[in-house]
Amino acid sequence: MCVNGCACGTFDFGMRALPAVDIEKLPRDVDALLGVIADLHSQYSTILDSLQLSLAKLRRMHFGASSERLAAQGELFSDTVSVPLAADELQSISYQRPKSKGRPRLPADLPRTRIEYDLTDEEKSQFERLTQIGEEVSETLEFTPAKLTVIEHARAKYRCENDGESTIRVAAAEPSPIAKSNASAGLLAQVLVSKYADGLPLNRQERIFRRHGVELSRATLCDWIMGSTELLSLLRDLLKEHVLAAPVIFSDDTALDLILGGRGQARTARMWAYVSAGHTQDAQDCWHDYPRAACFEFTETRAALHPTRFLADYSGYLQADDYAGYHATFRSGRVIHVACWAHSRRRFHDIVKTQSTPGLAQEALRFIAKLYEIEGRGRDLSPDKRLKMRQAETVPLLSALKRWLEEHYPQLLPKGPLAQAFGYVLSNWQALHRFTENGSLAPDTNLVERTLRPIAIGRKAWLFAGSMRGGHAAAIAFSLIETCKLNRVEPFAYLKDVLGRINAHRVDRLHELLPFNWKPAHA
Repeated sequence: MCVNGCACGTFDFGMRALPAVDIEKLPRDVDALLGVIADLHSQYSTILDSLQLSLAKLRRMHFGASSERLAAQGELFSDTVSVPLAADELQSISYQRPKSKGRPRLPADLPRTRIEYDLTDEEKSQFERLTQIGEEVSETLEFTPAKLTVIEHARAKYRCENDGESTIRVAAAEPSPIAKSNASAGLLAQVLVSKYADGLPLNRQERIFRRHGVELSRATLCDWIMGSTELLSLLRDLLKEHVLAAPVIFSDDTALDLILGGRGQARTARMWAYVSAGHTQDAQDCWHDYPRAACFEFTETRAALHPTRFLADYSGYLQADDYAGYHATFRSGRVIHVACWAHSRRRFHDIVKTQSTPGLAQEALRFIAKLYEIEGRGRDLSPDKRLKMRQAETVPLLSALKRWLEEHYPQLLPKGPLAQAFGYVLSNWQALHRFTENGSLAPDTNLVERTLRPIAIGRKAWLFAGSMRGGHAAAIAFSLIETCKLNRVEPFAYLKDVLGRINAHRVDRLHELLPFNWKPAHA
């Protein structure tokens, strides 16, 4: 007997157990046999739906667009499709394609070279008199390739005499931030930004430097990265303190292959990202954005102890998915879980992409589209005004969505993809609803997912971390570069300046070198 009580065995197909019919054990009574057939049909239908969904997802991963936008997505806001909401709960939404603004103007702060053109003498000779009445100016964007230069550090050397004694004194200098290295701060910053911001592996950087006439081996470049990130590790520690003091933290993780030392074998390690967010209020009740910062952590496994240890002293909101490794932290009561509507939407989106006609998944997407339409209107509001808007509009919408989910969920095949999508939303309902209780919270974790995107690019470019030390170096580099991006600071200019200053900077004032506090030395 199988787990469903029918006269069959089971065999494994992929990751699912499929019923294997034993003819000898089938009932001879027609009604009982029809019952077995109906039960088998239900099981096979559930498994088939799941396999079709998995196959469609794999096809899209390999051959399709990565965007989760649906074809004709504007129809989600069309009045021609019925929405399972009361009329007073759903406002009419119109979609209008934005007007093209033409070619954007080139930035005014870029340096400009003026080239003047005039009529030729032959053209001027055709007229009795010419009076210039103005000029027509057009601009083209020029590119000057990067170049390598050698800086000679000439240190004055003196023979010093005093009271009949002499000594040799040489002027102090620090040509490179790294001891016994000939790399300047600018070159070190270029190597870091090229690999961790632009996804350029060291073997390609090696070829680029060779085109410029300099041989720099991958081993040398790797040593420079290790030395630079060791210098910058103190700033990463300060970033961690800053993130853990935030009222809201976004968290997520992604896979990164790790090569085990000496054996050439790879295992799947994890890179965790924690991003600070939220708002603070001053004595005059004015709202201020909490400075954004990203802190990355590289671990050999995805065990729950890693996020638990990182968040051990944190109290506040954690915006994250439903990964079980966070549950112990949530049970402590110090950290409040805020779940992600983008993860919920993705489950319905995957089902819609496999359907030829709209169904329940499409209707669920319409609810979520309305939720994001409300959020779009409140994006520029202060937290207290955004909270009022959510209480007035989002809470009734979510109440209607929950009633709709609870109405249809019992009618679905228990293990089917649609039932799993419904079950995910209902089981995480409290955490999904929580963003309506605080105007500083977001409905999804897109902020931290965008912060993790360079690692996904890196996996396709530099493929893996060569050691645990290399993984920790990547975490330091990603922390500073992604924090620069969050604060609209140019990463190369920042790293060049900080690497040139950090050795001489006072330890008790290192917070001045964090991206959101940074001021260039020449400013």
